Amino acid sequence: MKAEVDILVTGGTVLTIDEEDTRITQGGVAISNDRIVDLGKEEELLKRYKAKKHVHCPESIIMPGLVNAHTHAAMTCFRGIADDMELMDWLQNYIFPAEAKNVSPELVYWGSLLACVEMIKSGTTTFADMYIFEDETAQAAVKAGMRCIVGEVLYDFPSPNAKSPEEGLTYTEYLLEKWKGHELVKVMVEPHALYTCSAELLVRAKALADKYGVPLATHLLENKNEKEELARRLKKRATTYLKDLGLLDDRFVAFHCVTMDDYDIELMAEHNCKVVHNPESNMKLASGVAPISSMLRKGLCVGLGTDGCASNNNLDLLQEMDTAAKLEKSARLDPTLMNARTVVKMATIYGARVYGMADEIGSLKIGKKADICIIDCHKPHLTPLYNEFSHLAYCVMGSDVDTVIINGRLVMEKRKLLTLDEEEIMYRVKNIGQRISCSLGVNP
Repeated sequence: MKAEVDILVTGGTVLTIDEEDTRITQGGVAISNDRIVDLGKEEELLKRYKAKKHVHCPESIIMPGLVNAHTHAAMTCFRGIADDMELMDWLQNYIFPAEAKNVSPELVYWGSLLACVEMIKSGTTTFADMYIFEDETAQAAVKAGMRCIVGEVLYDFPSPNAKSPEEGLTYTEYLLEKWKGHELVKVMVEPHALYTCSAELLVRAKALADKYGVPLATHLLENKNEKEELARRLKKRATTYLKDLGLLDDRFVAFHCVTMDDYDIELMAEHNCKVVHNPESNMKLASGVAPISSMLRKGLCVGLGTDGCASNNNLDLLQEMDTAAKLEKSARLDPTLMNARTVVKMATIYGARVYGMADEIGSLKIGKKADICIIDCHKPHLTPLYNEFSHLAYCVMGSDVDTVIINGRLVMEKRKLLTLDEEEIMYRVKNIGQRISCSLGVNP
């Protein structure tokens, strides 16, 4: 007698991204509730199981959902408002003022929903977010059926949601308590950067992260000017400063890290810190090329992120993989660096490890959460197919994602979103965009 499962996915090549990089042709995955209960050859699974829902997807890649390890989801509302400028000019003269005039719970909720639409449609099942009014982002993710790790951005100066660092920390603890144990939402502590946060705020943020056993994440060494300014202000290396404050450990996550040198990499690796690479944002802001291949050689765990839509300007992690691989090869003049397999792992299992979630997501294994992305390979630009990793790194686009399952739930099937109303979300964000334009003195 066949056992009953909720969803049976069959017909494609299963890329498990497990320790052995197991690849199953004409394979499939059996799902009950929110977990993977079996995987193997299609013919064997069909003998063993009957399913409430059978997703048959021949000529496809069945793989773990992607993990966008750093973004600012609600900044979809600021996509394209300030392009082609240097980081500090962009941030201090355009982004911070625009946020001060416009960011509200409404903007964050609808902007985050739009981000969820974009991410689901390009294969992302988990995203790590830093922004303002992050309770709204968490609620948007839950509505979308997405997995997320959220953190309220902490500054020394007022934000639209917190008049002081104290209020920011209080709000973060509110999030930690509210979402504790939720099946989709996790919370981290996120001071913005060393140039916007005092030593006192960093130490208090670390204490809060330790109290709840959650990641502490921040932007770090994003470009040459930042590195030089921090050295002048701190009278020491930024990484040494973090070490002296007691922040470096296996739950410390650093975004960008463009200007880290061998000493910084060694120090971060020694403390088992984590890094998130954001190549397209770094390129657009001309911040430089992070030494990712050196980090990987030293054993640092490096995830992959898109950053926000104001500095990328999209949330397509498949495109980010292509950029990450090619940029490293070009910058180091070595075509063997950042091979296809590596960048696929950065977007899946390594991203899961960054946030201590590798036991639950990032690969397809019995007992793990059923977060699955199905790529339709019956496309001209994906023909012929010799190597799935090569296609994922260099050929596949977000629009090739056919079906997405998160936490055992179908959230998109045959390119149709099942949890969100795309048209309403775009309508709402267009209206928000008109208000932003007016606030900046631009004719909508």
